[in-house]
Amino acid sequence: MLTDGTKALAFRYLDRRDYSVRELTDKLTEKGVSPEEAEECCQWLCSLHLLDDERYAALAVRHYAAKGYGVNRVRQELQRRGVPRELWDAALEEMPEDTDTLESLAAARLRGADDRKAVTRAANALIRRGFPPSEVWDVIRRLRRDTDGSGAD
Repeated sequence: MLTDGTKALAFRYLDRRDYSVRELTDKLTEKGVSPEEAEECCQWLCSLHLLDDERYAALAVRHYAAKGYGVNRVRQELQRRGVPRELWDAALEEMPEDTDTLESLAAARLRGADDRKAVTRAANALIRRGFPPSEVWDVIRRLRRDTDGSGAD
């Protein structure tokens, strides 16, 4: 049976930020709500269109893309936040192209990178941000070739 206290707690959480169904279920359970009641509450919120994993996935993609994360990192965040895998592709289609973001981040990271070790550190940092390694190295080669004509890694 869904209690008013559980509904009120769920509304307090949703008032602060959006959640995926799994995140809110886990949060309610952490606060002492039984797993069955937490699931019932989330289903009730879904029926009211106050909790929607599809909308949440799109929001998360926009948020992490705006922070300069690549597609791989955004996928990790969707998984970590419990968004069902079948919703990832549609949400990721809305992600802007990585090229401009990657280029500006790479240019900033390469400023002052004058040896192989510094360039490798810059590339690894970009890969950790979720950009595909082949794209990272292509951009780094192009930027180094454009700035010093060497093209060496």
